[in-house]
Amino acid sequence: MIHPAHVTLNYYAEFMPARVSESFVLRTYPFREADLIVSFFTRDQGRLRGVARRARKPKGPFGSGLERLTRVQMSYFQKENAELVSLSGCEVMESQFALAGDYSRSVVLDYFTEVTDHLLPSHEPNEKFFRLLASLLEHLRGGGDPWCAICYFSVWAVRLAGIWPETRVSDQTVEIVGEMFEKPIDALAPREWSKATASDLRRALVRALEQHVERRFLTVPVIEAL
Repeated sequence: MIHPAHVTLNYYAEFMPARVSESFVLRTYPFREADLIVSFFTRDQGRLRGVARRARKPKGPFGSGLERLTRVQMSYFQKENAELVSLSGCEVMESQFALAGDYSRSVVLDYFTEVTDHLLPSHEPNEKFFRLLASLLEHLRGGGDPWCAICYFSVWAVRLAGIWPETRVSDQTVEIVGEMFEKPIDALAPREWSKATASDLRRALVRALEQHVERRFLTVPVIEAL
C-alpha cells in the first residue's frame, strides 16, 4: 500500500518549480498538440530549453509571456541529467510588444534573438550578456537608433564570446569601437547612424559570429535590406 504522504512528495518533486529565474524568452517551437519547446536565457543559469505544457491553449499558464525577448520570471523544474527543463509558468516583467509594431526595430529584435540563441552555450551563466540585452532593449524602447543598437550589440557579442576578429577599419570606425568599449549605448557621442556607418566592421563581426555557430544567420540579409 502506498502511503498518501509518499504520493504528495512525489507530486511536488515531479511538478512543483524548483527554481524561478529572471529570463529573456528567445524562441518557441511547436511540440505535440498543445505544448511548446521554449529556448530562454536566464540571468543565473544561462541559456536553457524547456517544455511549456498547454502553452498553445487559449487558457494556458503562460499567456503572452513567451513572446520573443519578453523579460519574465520563469518558473521551472529540472530533473537530473534531463536535457529539457519543465516549465510551469512565467510572470511578465517587461514586454517588447511596442517594438514589434516598428519593422526595423522588429528585425533588430530578431537579430538579437538569433545571435543569442545560437552563440551562447547552454547552462553557462553570462551576466554581462544578459545586461547587454537589457540595456539595448531599453535603448530601443526609448526611441534609440536601430543601426546603433545593431553595431553595439555585434561589438559586444564578439567581445563577450572571446572571438574578436582581426579587421581593417577606418579611423572613424576605430573611434566608434573605442567609445563603445568605454560607454553604455545611451552615453555614446551623437552621430548620424545609418547602414553605412561602420559597415565594414559590422560585416566582419557578423562573419566572426557565424564562424562560431552551426549555420548562417537568417536575420542578417533582412538587416542588410533595411
